[in-house]
Amino acid sequence: MLNRLFLLLFLLFLVPSCWAEKADRDKPIDIDADKAEVDNAKQTSTFTGNVVVTQGTMVIRGDKMVVTQDKDGFKHGTAYGNPASYRQKREGLDEYVEGYGDRIVYDTRADTVDFYVHAKVKRGNDEVRGEHVTYNSNTEIFQANDQGSTGAPQRVHAVLYPKPKPASGVSAAPAMEKK
Repeated sequence: MLNRLFLLLFLLFLVPSCWAEKADRDKPIDIDADKAEVDNAKQTSTFTGNVVVTQGTMVIRGDKMVVTQDKDGFKHGTAYGNPASYRQKREGLDEYVEGYGDRIVYDTRADTVDFYVHAKVKRGNDEVRGEHVTYNSNTEIFQANDQGSTGAPQRVHAVLYPKPKPASGVSAAPAMEKK
């Protein structure tokens, strides 16, 4: 338990001061799919078959996506896939945050993305894996939960790379490769 707490605190303090593309929030959400069912009374839309959701640089892909709208107009989308995927450019960098899970929940009000079951989120070379990983696109903070869908404790795994040293005329050592 103490090791997991240390890992979470370690991840929280490693977060650099850049965020997901801020302009993405002001862009429309565009959804392509093979089929759509819209229920205006319930403010729910279900998209199935090769679903691709884009909002600026953010892209979510899955087999199915259920989108609801709350009374304030915020959208909540749940993508299902084997796995479903998420990708968004980071503000001011030529780098992306990527994530995968059997289920991905995107909340426009909280600017969070939750990855469930076989969840994996990558930022650059850094990677966090667990049964539930939450990514806050405002703060770029990852939170990994070790509670599996069966209720049995699962392990959380992270691979963190050191920040590259600035070039000083001496060639840098090659970066570590993932297992």
